[in-house]
Amino acid sequence: MKNGNHIPHEFVEFIPDGLKEGTLYISMQFATAVHKCCCGCGNEVVTPFSPTDWKLIFNGVSISLTPSIGNWGFECRSHYWIKEGKVVWAGDMSSKQITTGRNHDLFRKAEQFKQQDVSTLKTVWRAIQNLWK
Repeated sequence: MKNGNHIPHEFVEFIPDGLKEGTLYISMQFATAVHKCCCGCGNEVVTPFSPTDWKLIFNGVSISLTPSIGNWGFECRSHYWIKEGKVVWAGDMSSKQITTGRNHDLFRKAEQFKQQDVSTLKTVWRAIQNLWK
């Protein structure tokens, strides 16, 4: 897929078994988008939506995913953005850059879960306090 090529999207409940080349499948129910790698290698790319993973932007017409999609575990090592329904190729990254990015992602996930744990503890504590009122 060339830079700027259109990648159509389909909102689905379940991701189909047979993915069409060049189509982005979006399951809001499962907070995930799936597509075949835009380089044409045929690998399946899964982008889960969460505060620490990918974010989906739908403007009523086209889809954007952020951050970029770096397929470092694939032989192709493709790296691209999906912006307003178009594939925008990004440059390769060094092993050091990839490791730094992955470590940053792990830190963000740890912080997110720590915040969720604290929030849950506060909710439980308030419920316990309300029992004594």
